[in-house]
Amino acid sequence: MPQLSQGPVMSGSVSHVPGRGRQLTLLGGTMLVDSTEASLVSSLFPLIRQSLGVSLGALGILTAAGKVVGAFTGPFWVWAAQRWSRKSVLVLATGLWGVWGVAAGFSQNFTQLLVLYTILAAGYAAAHPIVSELIGDLFAGSSRGRAVGVVYGAISLVSALIGPLKGQLAGVDEGWRWGLWGVGAFNIALGLCLWIWFRDPGRGAAEEQLAGLDRKTLDRHAKLTRAKVLSLLGIRSFVILLVSRLLSGHLLVGTFGVVYLVDVYGFSTQKAAIVLLPFGVGYFLGTLLGGFAADRVARRSPRRGLVAILQAAQFAFALFAFLGTQFDYGNIAVFCVFFALIGAAQGVNPSVNRPMVMAITPPELRGAAFALYVSVFEAIAWAAFGLGAGFLGDAVGLRTVFLWVLVILMLVNGAFLTLLYRPYADDVARVQRELSARREEALGRTSPV
Repeated sequence: MPQLSQGPVMSGSVSHVPGRGRQLTLLGGTMLVDSTEASLVSSLFPLIRQSLGVSLGALGILTAAGKVVGAFTGPFWVWAAQRWSRKSVLVLATGLWGVWGVAAGFSQNFTQLLVLYTILAAGYAAAHPIVSELIGDLFAGSSRGRAVGVVYGAISLVSALIGPLKGQLAGVDEGWRWGLWGVGAFNIALGLCLWIWFRDPGRGAAEEQLAGLDRKTLDRHAKLTRAKVLSLLGIRSFVILLVSRLLSGHLLVGTFGVVYLVDVYGFSTQKAAIVLLPFGVGYFLGTLLGGFAADRVARRSPRRGLVAILQAAQFAFALFAFLGTQFDYGNIAVFCVFFALIGAAQGVNPSVNRPMVMAITPPELRGAAFALYVSVFEAIAWAAFGLGAGFLGDAVGLRTVFLWVLVILMLVNGAFLTLLYRPYADDVARVQRELSARREEALGRTSPV
């Protein structure tokens, strides 16, 4: 018979993990570093292009290389976290790994920058799958949308506040180097904070059916096998979400947004970087509102609610992207308004799709699921869009690329998500039945026939 632990406690019908707010703050910091590093390179690329003498296609190469390597190292870090511990992997891969960011700041040519940036991205690939898995262990299903919304929203807000500051590095000689040095140093400091203060709650700690069970019992099903990982591809709604990730053209706006305004509409880098603030604020509001809406709708309409929100977000993004990128308003303030709306529509996505992945997979498979969803499929999409946009932008112009990727493809993505309505609720119910069976088994009771 397992012992009841003093870890997760029950409040009504919700499992509550002590200290989860502090742990969520630390996890959010690891995600912030990854986001800041990626946006730094894209927003300051005009300076890198001038400093190292490269073309627009080089930004696509940088983006693609970072995402492609993450597609391989993301699953590796998830395996390492299973083999050793999630905390140790986060401390190393998303913390102390910042030394490579410092080194990248000393690059003397594009080849050096590409190699060091790729190594840096290889470590940062651990953040999304492991942090997303941990959020599922810290918060029960009724509050995951809000938790994810707070994390992604806070990241976006902080990124938005420092976005214009990063743009001002354009006025500093070799300012992009100072940016990489700063991010790398912050990353190392964050790794030390994780080492000192982070506490892993245990897999499945927030599940109502597993509340009160000791750590040994929680980890009984934690061992990953090839058969378990392959079973993810048998979850119909998860496969649909994976394909939808490949159609997520909105990933392009974060990489090429500033460069787009510089090349297409002739703004300076400093002025174009101003849109990062309203975009970030919009994303922040989108994640928060999306998170609250997701939790509420999931309770009222568990079969269709989350799917409807996710689908509507794709259509809204396509509309705002069309109005915000295909017309020359001649005023950066107008672009700021549309970038805020674009950010809000994009911000809804993680608050909905992350909890959906958590709901259709058992605790021990969530890390592997997010490794596939984010580290592999999102990375492939990001690499394809980034690399394609870089070279196609040189050939046919970024304006045409944005029309096809941010508008037309996103309309296709929204229509494709219609396929989720039938299987999603069935997959959620299957996981709930499995967790209930585990509790009965752990407490030595036999399920009624």
